[in-house]
Amino acid sequence: MYQKSELKNGIKVVSQGFKDRESVAVGIWVNTGGRHEDERIKGAAHFFEHMAFKGSRKYSCTEIKEKIEGVGGALNAFTAEEQTCFFAKVPKKHFSQTFDILADIVFFPILNKKDLEKERTVILEEIKMYHDLPQFRVVELVDGLLWPDHPLGKNLAGTSESVGNMSVDDLRKFHGRYYVPDNIVVSVCGGIDHQDIKKIVENKLLKVKGAQDNKCVPAQNQQLKPKVAFMRKDIEQMHVALGALGLNTNHQDLYALGLLNIILGGNMSSRLFNEVREKRGLAYAISSGIKALDDTGLVMIRAGVDNTKILGAVEVILKELARIRKNGVSDDELKRAKDYFIGQFQLGLEDTLDHMLWIGETVISRDRVNAPADVVREIREVKSARITRIAREIFDPKRLNLAVVGPLTDSQEKDLRKQMKCFGC
Repeated sequence: MYQKSELKNGIKVVSQGFKDRESVAVGIWVNTGGRHEDERIKGAAHFFEHMAFKGSRKYSCTEIKEKIEGVGGALNAFTAEEQTCFFAKVPKKHFSQTFDILADIVFFPILNKKDLEKERTVILEEIKMYHDLPQFRVVELVDGLLWPDHPLGKNLAGTSESVGNMSVDDLRKFHGRYYVPDNIVVSVCGGIDHQDIKKIVENKLLKVKGAQDNKCVPAQNQQLKPKVAFMRKDIEQMHVALGALGLNTNHQDLYALGLLNIILGGNMSSRLFNEVREKRGLAYAISSGIKALDDTGLVMIRAGVDNTKILGAVEVILKELARIRKNGVSDDELKRAKDYFIGQFQLGLEDTLDHMLWIGETVISRDRVNAPADVVREIREVKSARITRIAREIFDPKRLNLAVVGPLTDSQEKDLRKQMKCFGC
């Protein structure tokens, strides 16, 4: 049974207790990410995430790591488009100290120029690394097609220019603007009581103040024609991504889209895996995935393809999209997709860390947590007609975006443009 409280200053605390677990996972979620940055400070959320671990009011960089890892725990953080999360998993008897450390680095970091200059070099190398990896670069190209001239269409880590010019003052202003109580959720899962958690959080953070400021540029969800982006790179394999605008986090069809994704390319039983890899051997890796954001979303198909088979692979992918739009899905496919979704969901909830991430993400993005039984019920109620409707809406020929990174020839580029133009004809 989930329990949720709100402190007097606006910080939300959500927990799931498991008396029989020896571990506790805790996350401090901040309702800000890559889409809350303008071009000048692009990458600030990610940069601050790095800097938080360099030291805080109470703990040095070394102490932060040793006091958690030294008791058998693990800590980490991630930055996404709309949230940043700092988290740890430890034996339950060390929860209080672990939360004190996490809260201290999140709210009371020591941001100095010396550490910033060292971390700037690290992040610039990270940006170069992802630009050199075609499987990541192709995703960036699709994002740019979906959300042109918008923060969502740009690299979360920023650019060489924005990171190169980032100052301590920039990070302090970013932190002061967004790391405020109304933007914070503390999520905890494991062998600890909710009231004990609340008391520990209150003792540390009740005096934190600040008004909410979480405005960002709305996403544009209209597209009138298919788009393509090609990047020629002398590598041994073509990397393909086909993306379309999806559904937002609160959309009533989001679970149904999750089932459509499983049927299309979510596992080794999926249509794309069978048709592209198993039957024709056109790709080593092929999959699909979805992302849901506050006011928009994404459905993406990705594949690594033999350089000489790029046209055949894209042709088969487009044919599968056309087939699912026209004929929908079978009862057997839908049943297997539901069982897979529910099974994966239930297995994930067995781990305190995965469970903590789930409840934290749902509260920070939707301000609620559905009971697992309610999620299972909603999945079971999805009908095949609903899947077909969503497929026709999402994979409308005008909404498709193709990106390819690899040693493309002029002829291949021309034929790929033609394939995209002719889809749905």
